[in-house]
This record gives sequence, structure tokens and C-alpha cells, in this order.
Amino acid sequence: MLRSYGTRIRNEVNTLTRELSTGEVSDISGRLRGDYSHLADMDRSLRRLSALSTANAEAKLMASASQTSLGTVEETASDLSEALLAVSISNQAVSHAQAGVKAHGALGTMISVLNTSVGGRSLFAGIATDQAPLASADTLLSELRTALSGLSTPADILQAAQDWFDDPAGFVATVYEGADQSLAPIQVSEDTQVALTRRADDPAFRDALRLASVAALAEDPTLDLSAETKTALFKQVGVDLLGARDGIVTLQAETGDAEGRIEKAAIRNRAAKSGLELARGELVGADPYETAIRLEAVQFQLESLYTTTVRNSRLSLVNFLR
Repeated sequence: MLRSYGTRIRNEVNTLTRELSTGEVSDISGRLRGDYSHLADMDRSLRRLSALSTANAEAKLMASASQTSLGTVEETASDLSEALLAVSISNQAVSHAQAGVKAHGALGTMISVLNTSVGGRSLFAGIATDQAPLASADTLLSELRTALSGLSTPADILQAAQDWFDDPAGFVATVYEGADQSLAPIQVSEDTQVALTRRADDPAFRDALRLASVAALAEDPTLDLSAETKTALFKQVGVDLLGARDGIVTLQAETGDAEGRIEKAAIRNRAAKSGLELARGELVGADPYETAIRLEAVQFQLESLYTTTVRNSRLSLVNFLR
């Protein structure tokens, strides 16, 4: 009898301990009277919210990294524009050489940030997230140099560069290595999708890359440009970079709007999850205060049983007669 009673009490202790640690009743079927439909619907919704929260976090990371890259491109274009305009005023050979070096460095910086990847996913390559979207700066300059060869006026050089970047057999064929299809919009909440669709072949990026490339090639010996041509070219590129900068700023505003929508969606996801978890707790939750009181009472019963068992084991006929 004592063994049977002890087993029952120990089972009850285990049950109450489990309820206290999980926060749920052990006999869910009894609590729900066999009707699991409402609970199953809640669990499906919670799993859906969990998946959306993961997608939201990934979208937030991608948008933040994209914004950082855009900021670097915009800042690089602004710095290069100021430097080229300053060179056009000084009109010195040393300044021309320095401008060419700065333009080459700016081009490399732009390409590097546009090749950024986060979590193994390229940001500006469209659906080709497993590869960098742009070839190296040297590859770009090598291809563009051929297109500009033999030209001697700033207008002709800038137009030839524009034509090469717009030609499907030019920039897109030889430098852009991403996909021609953008990423699909990301579902970040039940009612919100966010599109991070900008690719490295976007016109705003192409303009900045084109102008930086022309400035970098102005000092190239194979083009053999006169000092006056270089000065005029640097001046025009500096002015045009201000317009290209405006295009990048527009992309920054677009990405900032996406970041705001992602954050609002995350807040809604958290609120919906909290509400569902609260409702689920009311449905199958175990009252921690009541469970703790019951557990303490059952533990006392178990200790009393052990005490009684020990005393019974010490009984003898002599002690009984006394």
C-alpha cells in the first residue's frame, strides 16, 4: 500500500513540476475537452508569425546594409565632384595626376560597396545572390578605354562613355555580372511586402560609375589628352557628378522608406505574437501560483510518507509491547 501510494505521489510531483516549468497543464485534452481546433489554429498562427519575424529580420539586415552602401557611394561621388571642380580651377599638371588617382580610387570604392554581400547574399546582383554583380575597376577601365580611344574633346568623350554604358554589348555585357531579374518582394508581415530590387546596373549607379571612370581615364597616356581637354573634362565630370549624386540620394530615400516599413511590420508582428501567446496561455496555461502551492502540498505528503515508512521499518514486537 505504501509503495502504491508513494508511486502516485511521485507521479503527481513530476506532473506539477513539469507544469510549473512549462507553464502548461499536463492534461491538455482534459482542459480542452478533446477540442483541439482553437489551439491548433493558434499554433499555426504562431508558426507563421515566427517565419515572418525571421524574414523581417533578414529584410532589415539587407536594407540596413544597402543603406550603408548607398551612403558610401553618395559620399564618394560628392568628394570626387569637389576634387575635380577644384582641379579644374587650378589647371596644373600635378593636380591633373592627383585627380586621376583620386578618380581611380573612387571608382574602386564604388564597385567594392556595390559588391557588398550580407550573410552570403549579394545585395545588388538581383536574384544572383551568390555572386558579386560587378567586375573589377581595372576590367571596366580596360573595356571603356577602347571605346574612348581616338577622341579628343570632352563632349565626344562623355558621349562615347554614355553610349558604351547604355549599349547592351558594353557595360552590361563586360562588367555587370549580376542577374537581369530583381529580387522578389519580401513578405515581412501578414499585410506588408518590402521590395529591395535595386541592382548594380541601375541607371543611378551606372551614371556614378561612368563619370568616375571617365575621370580616371583622363590621365591615361593612351588617350593622349591635352591639358586643356583634361581641365574641361574634369570640370564637366565634376558638375555631372552632382546630378548623379542626386540619383543616389533618391535611392537612399527609397531604402529609408523600406526600412521604416520593415520596422513597423516588426512591431505589428511582436504585438500579434504577444496577443496569441497570451490567449494560448489562458487556454492551456497552468496557474503558476496555484501549481506551486499544490506542488508544495504534494511534496509534504511525500516527505510524510517517507517518515511513516521509516518508522514502520523500525517496528518490533518488543517496541510494540512497550
